[in-house]
Amino acid sequence: MESFAADLATMVRTPLGDDHVAAMRARGSEHDFAKGDVIVAPGAPMGEFHYLLDGEIEAFDPTTDQRYGGAVLGRGQFTGDLGFLTGANAILGNRAISSGRLLSVPRGDMLRLMSDMPEMSDIVVTVFAARRRRMVETERAGIALIGVEDSRELRALAAFAGRNRLPCREIALNTEEARELAQACGAEPGKPMAMLGRGQLIEPATPKRLAQLLGIDLALPKDEVLDVLIVGAGPAGVAAAVYAGAEGLSALVLEDTAIGGQAGTSSRIENYMGFPTGISGADLVGRGEIQAMKFGTRFAMPRGAVSLAQCSKRLFHVTLDDNRQVSARALVIATGVQYRRLPWDRLDEFEGAGVYYAATKSEARFCQGREVVVIGGGNSAGQAAMFLSRTASHVHVLIRGDSLASSMSDYLSSRLEATSNITLHRRTEVTRLHGGDTLEAITVDADGTEQRMDVCGMFVMVGAAPNTDWLSDLVSLDEKGFVRTGEAAGQDFPYATSCPGVFAVGDVRAGSVKRVASAVGEGSVVIGRVWDHVNTGG
Repeated sequence: MESFAADLATMVRTPLGDDHVAAMRARGSEHDFAKGDVIVAPGAPMGEFHYLLDGEIEAFDPTTDQRYGGAVLGRGQFTGDLGFLTGANAILGNRAISSGRLLSVPRGDMLRLMSDMPEMSDIVVTVFAARRRRMVETERAGIALIGVEDSRELRALAAFAGRNRLPCREIALNTEEARELAQACGAEPGKPMAMLGRGQLIEPATPKRLAQLLGIDLALPKDEVLDVLIVGAGPAGVAAAVYAGAEGLSALVLEDTAIGGQAGTSSRIENYMGFPTGISGADLVGRGEIQAMKFGTRFAMPRGAVSLAQCSKRLFHVTLDDNRQVSARALVIATGVQYRRLPWDRLDEFEGAGVYYAATKSEARFCQGREVVVIGGGNSAGQAAMFLSRTASHVHVLIRGDSLASSMSDYLSSRLEATSNITLHRRTEVTRLHGGDTLEAITVDADGTEQRMDVCGMFVMVGAAPNTDWLSDLVSLDEKGFVRTGEAAGQDFPYATSCPGVFAVGDVRAGSVKRVASAVGEGSVVIGRVWDHVNTGG
């Protein structure tokens, strides 16, 4: 199955060419360093691109202060990873292991050079992405979570890190390493905690706080008016982000959970053109995010939109969940849908502790060798069941009606029927949840007969509702809350809403196809009309 980036251990690295180095010399400055000098401090903004002219530099993990894997950079190599593209803070540090000389280029100048020299951009971005993949998949560094098994808060943080391709190392609570790290930051041993570097607690241990420390929450100068604000980073939103950047529009993408949206919860998509061996939804959309960042589009997360207004200057103002406001000349609504919270007693107690709305590695590891339940009959539910069947002892798929949803792909329904440790339960609904600190069992009504099922996890993938509460009646919605577009909104463009300058794409749009490929197409097409609106004043 495909990943979001090349494998650093096997890729053949192409060096930057003489013309690339000459262009960097014209924009940057050279300086010497001595053995032991810190070139990039962990947690510091990646404000410069450092190219090694002579000497050697090592990457080091701030949690251990030791060399990260075998990461030694020599002449002709450069520091940094994907965070450089957005000006995020460094997860790893870099320090000299010999004397040498660096060519340093300010980030803004380097991004302009990469825009003007696509061959340079290809080399740099490929290496950046491969480094991030290695950090995530193998030698996880920087973020340490101690006692994930014992903390719902840390489980949520681990899920956020996993879905956003942030390297995260988990440490069992009662280990010597956990005690040493607790001592290093003056915390009480034996309690769950999160750290970013040795001695730096993530308090509170929430996705929002982690995003702040990493510098990925919002990189927007005060009072800037964007050309386009894209709300939602699923396939439609990220496709719009790619094309907005490619067309030279200043664009920002807001996402309240994780890059990928609902598609990011799909562990394996096999019917998307160009990926014959399949790709996870998170990796597919993650590739688009990298493309968009290469073109200069910015991303901010987790940032939720709570209201929308338009002023007399015809600018759109979106208020965020921290009362900050972002303004733009045009708006693309790509907020998609979310699974409904079904009316079960004790649901609040078990969300994140046995009840989940995504089936990725982050959630599946808590169900190793045990029985689980998937609720739903669509593609997302089918993909979740197939993925979970690899690690769970048995997967029960609960379907309210007589058959799987007509929207489920035939290849997927056939696999469900053929997999020995998957059982389909038709005309079956959950009525009660049982457990102590975590989910232990459920009661179901199976065609009029109640029975108890001992399960450790329940994956809810049913009842998708649009995320449109924040639109403040500025655009027309249908009776189910989906955004009306095109003829239904009195417009001649299929993705235009009833409010000029506001567009809607993907699953949030009334009448959309609810497929990843169609969402990508809509996000790509809409930017042409956005460009017209921005450059002609509407």
